[in-house]
Amino acid sequence: MPALRDIQKRITSVQSTKQITRTMEMVATAKIRRATDRIVAATPYAVAMVEVLQNVARHSSGYENPLLAKGNDSQRVAVVIVVSDRGLAGGFNSNVLRAADRFIGRMKAEGIECDIITCGKKALGYCSYRKLPVVLSFRDQSADPSDAQAREIASFVIDGYVTGRLDQVVVFYNHARNVADQVLTTEQVLPIETVAFHEVGEGEADAVHLDESAKAAAAGTAERLASARRTAQEVSSADEAKGDFDYEPSTEAVLNELLPAYVETRIFHALLDSAAGEQGARRKAMKAATDNATEMVATLTKVFNRARQGAITTEITEIVGGAAALED
Repeated sequence: MPALRDIQKRITSVQSTKQITRTMEMVATAKIRRATDRIVAATPYAVAMVEVLQNVARHSSGYENPLLAKGNDSQRVAVVIVVSDRGLAGGFNSNVLRAADRFIGRMKAEGIECDIITCGKKALGYCSYRKLPVVLSFRDQSADPSDAQAREIASFVIDGYVTGRLDQVVVFYNHARNVADQVLTTEQVLPIETVAFHEVGEGEADAVHLDESAKAAAAGTAERLASARRTAQEVSSADEAKGDFDYEPSTEAVLNELLPAYVETRIFHALLDSAAGEQGARRKAMKAATDNATEMVATLTKVFNRARQGAITTEITEIVGGAAALED
């Protein structure tokens, strides 16, 4: 059995680690609110963009925009990998990196080259280690992505697609389904096939696993998302009541302006979604670490008490044995 001093040192070390993980859990919980607020704020614009784009597309029958065209036959795909700059978030980064790596491997097996765009230090480090070609990289922005970052990525992929250098653009990231769970998501950005956005969910299914602050954050997110959706629906209903629009100078010109903006918005939404998911994953990982530390301290305390009791019993036995020997 280990010495009492060694067990006491182990208990002290685990308690110190527990304080750190508990603090990180609280910080991540606070950051979840801000991250989800950004998605909620972006939702009405994203929904309005979809409505306008669909309306314009209906009035531009027969027109083929380069961003809607398929089959460049360039045999080159752009892969956008969105992860975090820091670890301690469970499988948040590894899930995305493994999925992207498998996709790149399949493309290479088919003779298709990949241009990799990394968002987050973990993705850049992974690609450097695997010697994968990185054409564009971003760091120190995973927790607070900017529209300038999305604009630069969108400009790069749109230029490559329009000129025929790229055949497809795919984004890998974690969608924040709620404040507790993240879903690995793969989206094809170009060519544009579907017009949609993911939203942060309410998190009702996992509320039982959250502490009070996380439950409050989930409830607040649900309320704000519902308000944003109602606002978007009211705007859409008002537009429908007004009837069809006349587009100047033409529907084709308006579509040419909207499609690049839609690509940029879709990439920016993925960055925001991943940022919210990062904080949720870190909060969940740190909570699990804190719970494990609590259990470990309890177990080590039992071992310490048992060892101390054994040492006391041994000393008493030796004293009794010595006293008996003196009497003899």
